[in-house]
Amino acid sequence: MDLNSISNGALLIAFLLYLVATFFFGGAIRQNKSERHQKTKSGSIGLVITIIGFISQLVYFISRWMMTGHAPVSNLFEFTTFLGMSMILAFIIIYAYYKTAFLGIFALPLATIIIAYASMFSTEAEPLVPSLQSNWLHIHVTTVALGQGILFISFVAGIMYLIRQIDQSVISFRNVMLEIVIYFIFLFIGFIAVTTIFNSLSYQATFEVESEPQQMTAEYHLPPIAAPGDSTLLSENVMSPWFEAPDWMQGDEAGRKLNTVIWSFIGGTIIYGIALLISRKRIGKRLQPLLKGVKPDMLDEIMYRSVTIGFPVFTLGGIIFAAIWAQIAWGRFWGWDPKEVWALITWLFYAAFLHLRLSRGWHGEKSGWLAVVGFAIIMFNLIVVNLILAGLHSYA
Repeated sequence: MDLNSISNGALLIAFLLYLVATFFFGGAIRQNKSERHQKTKSGSIGLVITIIGFISQLVYFISRWMMTGHAPVSNLFEFTTFLGMSMILAFIIIYAYYKTAFLGIFALPLATIIIAYASMFSTEAEPLVPSLQSNWLHIHVTTVALGQGILFISFVAGIMYLIRQIDQSVISFRNVMLEIVIYFIFLFIGFIAVTTIFNSLSYQATFEVESEPQQMTAEYHLPPIAAPGDSTLLSENVMSPWFEAPDWMQGDEAGRKLNTVIWSFIGGTIIYGIALLISRKRIGKRLQPLLKGVKPDMLDEIMYRSVTIGFPVFTLGGIIFAAIWAQIAWGRFWGWDPKEVWALITWLFYAAFLHLRLSRGWHGEKSGWLAVVGFAIIMFNLIVVNLILAGLHSYA
């Protein structure tokens, strides 16, 4: 068996084990309310399965590193997969300390969605471009992912706190905003579902794009709603595009990336609508009874501790190490590249989180909203900046 088969097989096993572990953590629901925040037999089994899954994903990481000759964090598939692994590692550490199985019911499915999201991108191992051929690739990117993985736990605890504490019996602005957050989670699922369906159908639409100094082609694997700018559809018997990508979206892949985002909204909205029809309630209202036995103070503490650990790690990777590598690769510490700007925004936001928490007493629900918004910024950087905005990091 070659390294590629070992790597892909190990990642698939990890993915399946995380799903199985989720069901065992869900078994904690059947425990008495007084025991829900304590260590349970079901939770212990779930933790063991999660650790085995993490080891399997570690096998994927090492075998792919051996296959490519560099740390597998150089493209969207590799980075997002490592981000999911960092989220799982952060969850294992937090669970080992707090012994709360309910955290697994939310953390594991969300981390699994991130890993599934990664698999929608090209899994081909490609040579590094010159600017990535540096040991700083290992240092900078892995530290960023680890920091974001830890901050992910603050998001999980934050959304659990909000679902637990906000009065779901009435329609309010807070309920609407919470439901919007849940809706955006469904957009991830929509992207995965739509991409899987059309990939299984081997769908392809090809455009000829007018580009200096020569013509280029762009291949779509989703029906073309947004076409590349200055392009002609070459494929027959496919849907005609509705409009062209706007001029401000630069880059050869701008149209295809925008098209992917649009289909994510379509697929996610359909799945969210089906979930509403089945539950006959808002999703937040449906989930609230599951969290009645969870102590809000414990969730609030997990939010805070996760940020106090994740923020310094992200500072090292996303700001300090990034600036050093930028100076080595491009001859400047800072260049207002979209990824650099959003890394700075992320850093400033979590700095404000800690400031408001420590000096203004923003505990509880306020911290919960900050944790949700902070991770939304991280996801915006991962998805929108990568899929829509062009910059020096577009090779990733």
